[in-house]
Amino acid sequence: MIVLKSVLEYKELYTGQSYPANSCLAKIVFIRSCLCILISPKAKDLDRRLQSLNDHFTYSLYSNVCRSLFENDKLLFSFLLCTNLEAFIKIPGDFKPIHESKEPWNVALPAPWNKQLNDLQKMMIVRCLRPDKMVPTVTEYVKRNLGMKFVQPPPFDLSKSYRDSDCSIPLVFVLSPGADPMANMDGAKFNSISLGQGQGPIAAHMISTARQNGTWVCLQNCHLAVSWMPTLEKTCEDLSPTTCHKDFRLWLTSYPSSKVRHMTILQNAVKMTNEPPTGLRLNLLQFLCQVWEKLLYGLCFFHALVQERKKFGPLGWNIPYDLDKVPLEAITYLTGECNYGGRVTDDWDRRLLMTILGDFYNKEIVATTGYRFSSSGQYVVPPKSAYEDYVVFIENLPVGQHPEVFGMHENVDISKDLQQTKLLFDSLLLTQEGGAKVGASSGSDHTLLDITNDILTKAIKGLVVMGAELEAVAGSLLVGKVPETWARRSYPSLKPLGSYMTDFLTRIKSLQVWYDIGKPAVFWLSGFFFTQAFLTGAMQNYARKYHVAIDRLSFDFQVKDVPSPGDGVYINGLFLDGARWDRQSGVLAEQEPKALFDPMPIIWLKPVEKNIVAEAQNVYECPLYKTSERKGTLSTTGHSTNFILSMMLPTQQPPKHWVKRGVAMLCQLDD
Repeated sequence: MIVLKSVLEYKELYTGQSYPANSCLAKIVFIRSCLCILISPKAKDLDRRLQSLNDHFTYSLYSNVCRSLFENDKLLFSFLLCTNLEAFIKIPGDFKPIHESKEPWNVALPAPWNKQLNDLQKMMIVRCLRPDKMVPTVTEYVKRNLGMKFVQPPPFDLSKSYRDSDCSIPLVFVLSPGADPMANMDGAKFNSISLGQGQGPIAAHMISTARQNGTWVCLQNCHLAVSWMPTLEKTCEDLSPTTCHKDFRLWLTSYPSSKVRHMTILQNAVKMTNEPPTGLRLNLLQFLCQVWEKLLYGLCFFHALVQERKKFGPLGWNIPYDLDKVPLEAITYLTGECNYGGRVTDDWDRRLLMTILGDFYNKEIVATTGYRFSSSGQYVVPPKSAYEDYVVFIENLPVGQHPEVFGMHENVDISKDLQQTKLLFDSLLLTQEGGAKVGASSGSDHTLLDITNDILTKAIKGLVVMGAELEAVAGSLLVGKVPETWARRSYPSLKPLGSYMTDFLTRIKSLQVWYDIGKPAVFWLSGFFFTQAFLTGAMQNYARKYHVAIDRLSFDFQVKDVPSPGDGVYINGLFLDGARWDRQSGVLAEQEPKALFDPMPIIWLKPVEKNIVAEAQNVYECPLYKTSERKGTLSTTGHSTNFILSMMLPTQQPPKHWVKRGVAMLCQLDD
């Protein structure tokens, strides 16, 4: 029971939940703990034996939990495991060398801080000064304290998961897009059914038969049959070695879902994930090994057959078509618009897709030896070779990819790293929610009172019932997020709570100044709740002034330093994402190092008639979004909830250059 208690404490470190010693999960953990004792390295010295048990069990816990986590969460689990095994004190610190370094986690702190701050405290400094480097910093922290193997998750091993189960313990695959863990499972002993409406009784009959015959049953897509899950839980409670054939196994698959994650059947099962490969090299290699030979041969055979049917006259084809030439335009359209276009539904994403496709479907790729897919020359068309040589060629490609192969600026790595840091810390906050409910401790109450002042005072003091909706609001406030109930009635924003409130008050102030003083010379476009209404109003004013039908008008765009008299409106408050504005040349230009967003100068929106075409110039059609999320949905007004309009910006580069850069303008940033 001492071992069991230790095991459950380890579980509590990760989940924040306590487990009674007589629970089903406790029994499972106890059995596995006994196995760890049996197979861990033996030692006659007691201290060495205890250390051996500790090391073996810690890594065993890591391995077992890791196989049920997605890649994004594995480092977080290592970090939580490490921090809960390490003690630390709170002393602040902050230095410029950390901000300037490419590897801030390796920068030594000057005396006396180098002796007063431990690794975890130093990470707090890195978090403040270099948030884009938090993932490698956390990785190094875990490596130093637990070892390299805790940042190299063990490969997916289905046989090991099977050995950890028995006829009474289900096995659950947590699905991810692009992965099909059950694809290779077939045979007379394996039966599967996709759950949905009306499939529950059929699944129950399959389980009843299989547990007697010793066969396997797979219930797919449990997240689609939430109402039937309690029935399945009761069925699983009756599973035991005495009532089931020893070879019987129950397999389940489910996408991550808040509706099923708390169910007992999932908590007590052996959980696994198997995500598709990441990186150009692995994706290319997987496709080549799985489908290249057969599909390519089939395509060539099809083309030869089509060609040769001509010799049979009208029996072959009604008209003898000339199909010798490669129809590049047709192939490009079929691949981009038909094959991918069915899933790539956003117009701007489709423009990007067709632009990228132009780099791979062209005459030069056929005529040029060693055609380059990127300027660095690391990715080229391989020479004519055998199939095995193509595999070797792909295996020798770089493991990581520089952004240039995607047609993007190197600064995009900073954006990616910041997103990974945000995801890491958002997940970290989620793991802390299981420890205590809002109001369970005086600390949470006082923190919430400080945040809200008098907004939720009555509820926190217990004078009003803390319902589910109010508790969700309180939980969001405690972690610095805008509550969902607020967001549903708010303008789109990705800002944290503090920045959101500052932005919200600034919007109110700008409207109050407009009311008190009068119409401003330059409008802060980002401050409008319904931006399209303002733009339509500007167009209506012009249409009424010059007696022109509004549907014959469109906007002409000019970037200016200061407003000047004229029709239309002047706007500001926009940020350029993926490029910068060259104020001297008045064109789009490449980003400065480490500069992610560039504030745009004043922009003149001048209504013009659609049949009046401006002088020909090299321009990039730049979309304007409310937030950096970019995607949106169609609102009841017929407008996108995020996209506003597109602006024509002059450029010296070909427009496709900025298309591949993903250049857009934003009304607000995320911080």
